[in-house]
Amino acid sequence: MTKRRKQILFITQFSLLLGIEAITCFTVLGSLPITPAIVATLAMVPVIITSILLNTWAGTLMGLIAGVFSLIVWTFMPPGPAAFVFTPAVEPGNFFSLIIVIVPRALVGTFSGLLYHGLIKLFKNVKTQFVQKYRYHISIIISAAVGSLTNTILVMTLIYFCFGAEYAAAYGIAFEALIGAILMVIATNGVAELVTSVILSLAICLPIGKFITNTMEE
Repeated sequence: MTKRRKQILFITQFSLLLGIEAITCFTVLGSLPITPAIVATLAMVPVIITSILLNTWAGTLMGLIAGVFSLIVWTFMPPGPAAFVFTPAVEPGNFFSLIIVIVPRALVGTFSGLLYHGLIKLFKNVKTQFVQKYRYHISIIISAAVGSLTNTILVMTLIYFCFGAEYAAAYGIAFEALIGAILMVIATNGVAELVTSVILSLAICLPIGKFITNTMEE
């Protein structure tokens, strides 16, 4: 395959994944209810999948775009009580709102990609039959889990340090109880999103990876 054809193929593949990212960000299909109180957001799944099927920088770019999509949603759609942490357009949002909405999502692609492609190379030298048979499964599970946790933990940590008092007030809780509330979010929504990301990444990357840029033949 010529270099130009490879570039066209790569752009086509990235564009298809970008379309899926847009669907998860701008439609109700991007939210998966687990229980009445727990909803898994699927916006990070295409970012993780991009970093696995294509490469790390493509996943990082997809994460940046996901952050911009999220900024648009929080800016122009009916805001929630703490919309200001994701957009400077809602008071008392500021520059740190942009950091919170964009940087963690970009790092999802970075960490997922580095982990997946690094683990595949590492496992090549492990002669254990189990590892050789399941190295793609293991690499996907670890990279998807870390990618999902990256977004959840970074977003909640940045919220605490940048808008802790305002965020607590928006939800009518004492600032002293905010750490507990954040840990609860991580333990509920965060875990739900982690499990969902792992399952969908395995279900999509394992069969499709054999046909996309030799992802499963590194």
